[in-house]
Order: sequence, then C-alpha cells, then structure tokens
Amino acid sequence: MDLTLTELACARGGLPVLAGLTLSVRSGSILVLRGPNGAGKTTLLRTLAGLQPPLAGRFAPGPEAIAYAAHADGLKPTLTVAENLRFWAAVFGTRDIGPALAAFDLGALAHRPAGELSAGQRRRAGLARLLVTGRPVWALDEPTVSLDAAAVSRFGAAVAAHVAAGGVAVIATHIDLGLPARALDLTAFRARAAPLPAAGGFPDEALS
Repeated sequence: MDLTLTELACARGGLPVLAGLTLSVRSGSILVLRGPNGAGKTTLLRTLAGLQPPLAGRFAPGPEAIAYAAHADGLKPTLTVAENLRFWAAVFGTRDIGPALAAFDLGALAHRPAGELSAGQRRRAGLARLLVTGRPVWALDEPTVSLDAAAVSRFGAAVAAHVAAGGVAVIATHIDLGLPARALDLTAFRARAAPLPAAGGFPDEALS
C-alpha cells in the first residue's frame, strides 16, 4: 500500500508549519524525514497519525492504516510486557504477540512488569507494539532514543522486515539505520509566516 500526500499543509499550536507537501512513498519503501529542530517532522507524523487535522490537502491511506510511535512508550507500568502487548493486540484486532517479543528480544522480560524495566527495555517493548498493529504504514518519531547499538540493530531489522512484506515506514531520525531509504528535507516545505501588522497599526477587529 502506497502512502500519498497531496498538497498537504500542517500546523503546530494553530500556526502553519508545513505547506505544499506532495509526494508518494511506494509500498516496500522507507522515507526518512530530515531538517533541524522545528522543521515540522513531528508535526507531519502527528498529522499522519490522525492526532491533529491537516490545515489543507489530503493523504491516503488515512490514520486507520497508520501505526504511530513517538516518545511515549504506551505501556501500563503495572502490566507485564506480555500483558501490554496482548492489550494492544486486542485493540488492533490481532492476536499473536510472539513475533513482537522475538523481534525485540523481549522473551526473558515477557513476565516482568513494565514499571520495572530500564529505559532501553521500555523503549523496546514500546516499539514491539508496532508488530501487533497489523497496520501497513509506520510513522516513527525518533524511535531509537534510549536504545543501545544492539537494540538499534534489532529495530532496523524489524523495519526491514516490515517493508520487505510490502509495508511503508516514515521515520524522523538522525541515526543511520543502514537501510535503503529516501530522504526528505522538510525545510523546503516550511509554511510562510503570516505578515505582521504595520508598526503602530492593527486590524480594526483587533480593537473591538
């Protein structure tokens, strides 16, 4: 399933950030988002995930086909790793958590409460949720935070397997995952700021 953006415009806090995004990411491909802090990487990913509406334009497929992973791990601390994954599998209508546990080397931690995990272990468990969603498009915001080199390698293998099966991954990351990917610099799509009023003057409605 291809991911297609058509004249997409996105905002952050009500202010336009990106405009005119038109592109297609083919099934089986990875798109890496580039740009300095504030360029709109997180804003774009949150829009694709359906957490905020676009200002203009459209994208397909919609949020119902997109799995989003950001800085929050999405784990209930009192539940074990396995219970957390089963919870998310039930949410997304899937069942088998075995491949997710194996992909992120969580077998030995399956029965440990998430609240007792290290930062890196929590991150692995949070990313393992992607594999139980069954969704074809992954939107990932700095997914390798808190991961050591071995875990980054496992994450890269999980992404590679996802796209090899026809999935799509859109990733905001500064880490080279060693995977064939197309890079997109979002600075070329920064929205123009609205002009400020002339010195000493404001629109009439601002005075009412």
